[in-house]
Formats: sequence, C-alpha cells, structure tokens
Amino acid sequence: MPQDNAVNDATSTREADVIVLGMGPGGESVAGTLADAGLDVVGIDERLVGGECPYYGCIPSKMLIRAANALSEARRVNDLAGSSSVEPDLGPVALRIREEATDYWDDRVAVERFESKGGRFIRGTGTLVGTDAVQVGGVPLTARKAVVIATGTAPAVPPIPGLAETPFWTNRDIFAVEEPPRSLAILGGGAIGVELAQAFARFGSEVTVIEAADRILAADEPEASRIVAQALERDGVSICAGAPAQEVSHDGSVFTISLPDRMVTAERLLVAAGRTTRLDELGAASIGVDPGSRYLPTDGTLRVTEGVWALGDVTGKGAFTHMSMYQAGIVIQDILGQGPRPAEYHAVPRVTFTDPESAAVGLTEQQAREQGLRLRVGVARVPSTARGWIHKSGNEGVIKLIEDADAGVLVGATSVGPHGGEVLGALAVAVHARVPVAALRGMIWAYPTFHRGIEDALRHLHDE
Repeated sequence: MPQDNAVNDATSTREADVIVLGMGPGGESVAGTLADAGLDVVGIDERLVGGECPYYGCIPSKMLIRAANALSEARRVNDLAGSSSVEPDLGPVALRIREEATDYWDDRVAVERFESKGGRFIRGTGTLVGTDAVQVGGVPLTARKAVVIATGTAPAVPPIPGLAETPFWTNRDIFAVEEPPRSLAILGGGAIGVELAQAFARFGSEVTVIEAADRILAADEPEASRIVAQALERDGVSICAGAPAQEVSHDGSVFTISLPDRMVTAERLLVAAGRTTRLDELGAASIGVDPGSRYLPTDGTLRVTEGVWALGDVTGKGAFTHMSMYQAGIVIQDILGQGPRPAEYHAVPRVTFTDPESAAVGLTEQQAREQGLRLRVGVARVPSTARGWIHKSGNEGVIKLIEDADAGVLVGATSVGPHGGEVLGALAVAVHARVPVAALRGMIWAYPTFHRGIEDALRHLHDE
C-alpha cells in the first residue's frame, strides 16, 4: 500500500518551480528529470508513484501472460516434439507479481528515488485552482514556472443497472489474485479484456467475454479481431459480441449478467470497459477547460495554456505507457527551453499481448478510407510465409499494409502472429519516417524470419 510521507515537510515551502500532478510513468519522468536538472519540483499523487503500469497494468499483466503462454507452448509439444502434460498453477506468477513487479504494492522505492533527486513528494489529491496554483489537502501551492498534469485515467464503470452495487474487479484488483477463479466474466473485449481472458483461461478458469460492439478488438482491423477471437475460442473462452450487458446482480457468491438473448453467470466479474479522466474533479475549469470534456486539449509541445502542460492518458492521444513517456520528453525539453520537436501522432504503435500478438501502427484501412485516401492494401497470411510454415503450431497471423497510393508511403500496418509486436518495429519505422514503399520493396529481408512476411505483404499490395 502507499506509504505516507512527510506532507508537512513537502508543503512547508508553498512554492516550487514545477508542480507535477500525477506521478505515473510520464509524470514521474518529468518530475525526476527536472529535479535532476536543478529545479525545485513537487510531485503529487494520491496513489502509487509509478502509476498503473508497474502495479496494475503493463508489468504484472505481461508477467501473467508470459506464464500463461508457457503453459500453452508446453501443450504444443504434442504437435512438434513428443508428448507433454501440464498442470497450471497461478502461485509462482502471483508471487512474482508481488515480489518483482509491485513490491507488494508499495512505492517506497519510487518515492525515495524521486526525493533523492531533490524532489518533494506529497501523497494526496491535487486540484487545479489556477494556471499556476494547485491545492492539496487544503494547502495551496504555487508554481513559479510550470504545472504539469499527468493524472492519467481511472477504470470506467459503465452505467449498467446493478453493476455499481456488486463486488466487481477492475485491473486494480485482479493482479492481487493468488488462485484463478473457477469462472470469470469480463465486461469489455478491448486489449485488457482479451489479454486477461486468454491468460486466465489457460490457468483453468471458465471465461466469458462480453462485448457490446459486434466484435472484440473493435478498434483494430477485422482480420486481427477474427484471428484473436479464434485463438481465444481455442483456449475455451466464450465470446458474446454484439451483446451489451443490460443488468448485473450478485447473490453473495455468483454474478449474473443479463444480455439481450441470454444470462451469463460467473464466480467473478472483471470490468474492462475503458477508462475515464474526471476533469471536473481535477479542477479543469480553473485553467479554462470545459470540465465536461473527455480530455485536455494540448498543442504540439503539450501545452494546455500558458504555464500548464499535460501528458499521458489525460491528453487522449493513446492510453499507453510509451505515449506518456514520449510526451514526457517533449514536456521536459519545453520547460527547460530546449526547443522540442512538436509531437507527432501519425505513427502511434499499439500491441495487444494475446497469443498470437496483435500489433498495429498508424491508420486502419477504414480510418484511411474515412480520410479520403486512395489506397493500396496488401495482406500476407503468416502460416503461408516461410517462418510461419516452419513454426507450425501456434503460427496463426496476418500482416496487413495500408498504402497511400498517391504518396507512395505506408500510412498504417497490422502485424498479428508470433512475436507480432516485435515484427511491428519495422512497420512502425516505415510509417513514422514515411519510407517510400519502393524503398521497402528494395530492402533485403532476413530469411527465414517472421518480419520477412512484410516483403510478402508488399508484393500483394494492390489498388482497392
């Protein structure tokens, strides 16, 4: 749990050069770097320093997924190399999450790291009361140079009748689990929902994913959604797509979720239905932002208004740790007067760590069409590529390229398959740097690698 700090000491001087609201990955980076640079920095957070990623998100989830994937890979021995049997046990990875990822959900090390750089940390809820002022615990603080907003998001709880009165889980609860539930229903078929669905199914839970949209991973290419859905179903996951939950109840031991055409029951319920920013509670109106807005508007250097910067989830540019860290670098340079290059968002990479991994960068085909671009689309099926054929069991996947035919560059790409997130690296460079497709076609692609499938997809590019 969060360790209380010397709040009185941190607020004894009620001014600072920089006040950082929110000490997740991006906020912690800004606060620590500016303190290292010699500025007087106050960091404020009511929760754990480090944010969602190390305690409730990226790191514990990938530890869990790695363990679950090891179970699945062991089961593939029967197709490739003999025979094997596996008995799942959540205990080892649950302990690893406690000891290696979260330090038992204690951020003492992170706080001390920041304070060792000269920063002052306050455990509490900070509220904006002006472009240069923040109030925390009834104490007003003034920023001489900058206020940085990095408050992130919280799990969204959809207004489904009965849900709020039940003991549901969010991502902030599920990684404390030491035994897999017998059955698990998941509200939401986005990245978090499908990753955890597959992982817990591999550990023996009976899992049902409930998604209001007509397919899981609805923001991704249809080909990606279909492949991931098939993979989940092979692991025993039931998918209820196009089925918005109408009511939720809990009788003390079992959840019941009412769908339009059926009832789903489960021992546990995970709500993975998006995130919320709560700008009204932040005091956004005091800096001229409509508190009913979903995100804080920023310019190319992440300024909301004079003297106020924002970064991370609260800017609406993608709820990813890598986005927060990218924006943090720009904020740091701008505050230090180093003339940062303005932020670019045309090549945002994103990875869903299912098995197979589903990764994408830039625009989907539909998004590109909505922009009125003339397209060429190329698709390569991973099992038909050299490495995919060699890999055999577990080789499901696709590489899909979206070319702006007039500009001759890729504007989007998807890589689904074994190590799909790593294959995306080459595609992210191509989209970000606007590498001409002709240059990509002239490259030497190592054989037999999964990324060589990009060459196959380039050959298949054709007018749509």
